[in-house]
Amino acid sequence: MSFKNKVVFISGASSGIGAATAKEFSKEGAYVVIVDRNETKMEKVAAECESYGKKPLVIKADVSEDDEAKAAIDKTIQKFEKLDILVNNAGILRYGNLIDGRILEAYDEVMATNLRAAIHLTSLAVPHLIKTKGSIVNISSIAGSHVVSPLVVAYSVSKAGLNHFTRGAALELASYGVRVNAISPGPVYTDIYENAGPVHPIDNSNIETPLGTISDPIEIAHLVLFLSGDKAKAITGSNYVSDNGYLLSH
Repeated sequence: MSFKNKVVFISGASSGIGAATAKEFSKEGAYVVIVDRNETKMEKVAAECESYGKKPLVIKADVSEDDEAKAAIDKTIQKFEKLDILVNNAGILRYGNLIDGRILEAYDEVMATNLRAAIHLTSLAVPHLIKTKGSIVNISSIAGSHVVSPLVVAYSVSKAGLNHFTRGAALELASYGVRVNAISPGPVYTDIYENAGPVHPIDNSNIETPLGTISDPIEIAHLVLFLSGDKAKAITGSNYVSDNGYLLSH
């Protein structure tokens, strides 16, 4: 699967699924744009990407801030003069529920990054993606269709919203030749729990799946590449679940 000279914008690319996706696209000859808040981690990912061929464009930005998101897209177009693939991967987890009184605080922070930023980046990218008949992949979660815990209901709501936005965007952009799909991973070895706050009531250590496994980020990255490529040219508005069978038993 070749993406030679394709320009790929990946938000939340300093670690986990985003970093793995950047590396896999680099292996396939793409020009990768790595966007995140953590400059130190991004530089490490960029070095690995460059070892496969092309030097990626590294942009430090908080995509939940409108001006920073716009600047990131503008820098991409200034550098490469086009955009072929947008991967909305940036996502955070915050704890809060009705009883502890922190649900609105968690909701506001999570929605700004997980949903609003994805909608904003998509709106900024669409004029360029129409020109290339490009593709959008939104990284959602099985939490969008399953309540993992009341402590993370705000996260679940953000991913449910992202799923519905994916379908709406797919319908609107289909006539322009732009495909929009989502991926809903189950448990994946990433640092999302560690970054959620000082207390970690939920992590991968006590999660069981029918297959008895938890995914590596590269497994999700492979799905991103598939949905972005010509082999998936008839697929739009879909949500691919990769959860080691988690939803079968929960």
